[in-house]
Amino acid sequence: MTTFVLIHGAGDSGWSWHLVAAELRARGHDVVAPDLPDAESADLDTYAAAVVAATGDRPDAIVAAHSFGAFTAPLVADRLAARALVLVAGMIPAPGERPADWWANVGYQDAVRAQAARDGGLTGSDDPYVCYYHDVPRPLAEEALRRERAHPSEPAYAQPWPLDAWPGVPTRFVLFRQDRCFPPQLFRRLAPERLGVTPDELDAGHCGALSRPAALADLLHSQGSSSLRSSAPRPSNRAGR
Repeated sequence: MTTFVLIHGAGDSGWSWHLVAAELRARGHDVVAPDLPDAESADLDTYAAAVVAATGDRPDAIVAAHSFGAFTAPLVADRLAARALVLVAGMIPAPGERPADWWANVGYQDAVRAQAARDGGLTGSDDPYVCYYHDVPRPLAEEALRRERAHPSEPAYAQPWPLDAWPGVPTRFVLFRQDRCFPPQLFRRLAPERLGVTPDELDAGHCGALSRPAALADLLHSQGSSSLRSSAPRPSNRAGR
């Protein structure tokens, strides 16, 4: 049995993983999916401490994080001495990089404009049902929006990422081919640049944990039982262009 520690993204809660958590438990795994603190004073270290506390002394952890959760997940993986780390459409940080600066550093706006030109402006839409939840069943999308939380805080968003280098943990990256928030081409470039890995790809939008939970759970399960036992990649730790 593996313990999967699931970290949600910005505005979300542990609920965003609930369908994947059920699938993983059905495959015999333990799951921890806490709500990260939404206090105005919380920072990245606060988030990491909350996840570590929620995990307790569970052994053999694999840490998986969605979107903004990628700024927290490596801190957690480092503190837990995790067996593996999986970023799911995650904002891969570089040492000393503030989340507020990430967008410009990685060329996010250029990537959105390029993809929007191909899909008629769907990518980057201000409508959450178009940008984030276009492939999520409407009742689930409505519930997700109802559950939105004030996360991350301003201090966390302005905090330089505190690690000096990527933790020595085998790392994989999952991108969503229909992601209208983070264009797939952005992560096809960024994952090799910053992590030294080729992304796994899944047919889903940005909130694939709600739209394709079984497929995502299958991918996590297979990585947890096989490929994630390989040696850690050698990330470049470059801050992007």
